Amino acid sequence: MSVRVAVLGASGWMGKAHTLAYQSLPLLFGGEGYAARVTRLVDGNQEKLREIGAAVPGARIGADWEQAVSDPDVDLVDICLPDNLHYEVAKKALLAGKHVYCEKPLTNTAAEAAELVQLAASKKVITRVGHSFPRNPVHDIAKDIIDRGEIGEIKLVRAAQHVDIMADPQAPFMWRLDGELAPTGIVGDTGSHVFAFLDRLIGRVTQLVADCNVVTPTRPVVEGFNYGAAATTSASRAVKAVTNPDVGNVLCRFENGAMGIIDFSRVAMGRKFLQQYEIYGTRGSLLYDYDEINRIRFYSSEDPRGRQGFREIDVGPDNPNYAAFLPIPNFGLGYNEAKTIEVAEVIRSISTGKASWPTFENGLHIARIVDACLKSSQARAWVDV
Repeated sequence: MSVRVAVLGASGWMGKAHTLAYQSLPLLFGGEGYAARVTRLVDGNQEKLREIGAAVPGARIGADWEQAVSDPDVDLVDICLPDNLHYEVAKKALLAGKHVYCEKPLTNTAAEAAELVQLAASKKVITRVGHSFPRNPVHDIAKDIIDRGEIGEIKLVRAAQHVDIMADPQAPFMWRLDGELAPTGIVGDTGSHVFAFLDRLIGRVTQLVADCNVVTPTRPVVEGFNYGAAATTSASRAVKAVTNPDVGNVLCRFENGAMGIIDFSRVAMGRKFLQQYEIYGTRGSLLYDYDEINRIRFYSSEDPRGRQGFREIDVGPDNPNYAAFLPIPNFGLGYNEAKTIEVAEVIRSISTGKASWPTFENGLHIARIVDACLKSSQARAWVDV
């Protein structure tokens, strides 16, 4: 039977990506365990929602997410709403006995995330957090190399993610800069992506010290401005205060003894999208750069002397998630493909009853890292996670 899905925040970037993914599943994955049907689309922008609804046959459209959450014709509540709504909506969906798939950051605080984890366990439902970047199949290669011990004991990790959407001090204000709508700022928005890689590949962070800062205190107001919109601003425009961090620099320690150097921002001029990690062990290392999105670089100290160096490994159809899209290695899976893989795993988990990474429990640990970053920056001190 098809899993019946309500997509909340359907007209936004994430809502459209999720809806597209559900519609793609029969063609890409097919077979038993991947059947899904979008039965409800919810958004406050009714004009855009009607356009999207016309492309999703049979889906009911509306502005009331509470009606969708309580609808008996919904098995899975898919939350693509602003950060400040995640906890409230997820809690009501869990109380209604629904499976819940929530975009990151899971919640504004670790305490909220812990409550959701306990509630999900009591309801025996599937949960998932929308950290799709690590579901790019190339990172399966990295995890396999690590799990096989091919780089030995991990000692040092460097990771970063930067964009320049707010690098210009005259870039307009948007909801992501509002401490009420997005309390964790860049730490939860972008830092959580980096923390998700750490959670999957390295293990749990136990201690950290962070410096998080607002780089541009005020920004001009342009009604409706968001990602992808062009806007002209001037000194005469009204301004609004930025009330959450623009940038974060973090030093951390892992449970396995490794050390980490992490940085992320929305103000790195010229960096349209930078995402990198370097993982150094006692026998080898791994390097990844999003600019070569389907490639990992692997160094082994066990290669013969004189022939040691980083080798390039391109992910290909040996990985079943890659094979669902392409028959030839390194033909370029991108963001929407990784999101579709994530959506397929959510539906597969519901069909089989077997949870897959990252569940709300993983999201709780990531929320604890975010909490610790904000606490450390305020206290100017190391804190335990």
